Amino acid sequence: MIEPSKVKDAFNSIEVENYAFRAYLKNHADENKLDEQFLKLHKELFESYDCSQCRNCCKAYSASFEKYELGQVSAFLKMSENDFIKKYVNEEYGDYQLNVKPCCFLKEDGGCAIETCKPNSCRDYPYTDKPERLFSLLSIVQSTSICPIVFEMFERLKGEYKFNRK
Repeated sequence: MIEPSKVKDAFNSIEVENYAFRAYLKNHADENKLDEQFLKLHKELFESYDCSQCRNCCKAYSASFEKYELGQVSAFLKMSENDFIKKYVNEEYGDYQLNVKPCCFLKEDGGCAIETCKPNSCRDYPYTDKPERLFSLLSIVQSTSICPIVFEMFERLKGEYKFNRK
């Protein structure tokens, strides 16, 4: 598997190919089969990978929060929800987004300071075990530039589909 520090450069070298493969899948993949393939790869690859050694997602994305998660995290941090929002969150149209990148809760050892109550947007990333992957291929391609596991999944899928690489 590709090293976390090299995934962005590797993505850049095959970006056009990845978008072409996305288009290929949109036109040729069976939705249910693709979901099964992603789920199988997700289970296999995440079972043996320690995300704390990477955390590219914590460095590249701003976590989003559901309203109820704001209360959970603020309680964990022993601060009021309003103070938590003022200090850490941008609110726009009912959407709550962490206001800094990299994540201010990312610890030096790769751990998460709010692990026990981190938002689902973090917990579920990169969403490759969720249904309807055929309809979220754009975000998956974008994730190949960040997550070594998603990069590996996409490369394996190219092989499974016998995609004609450039």
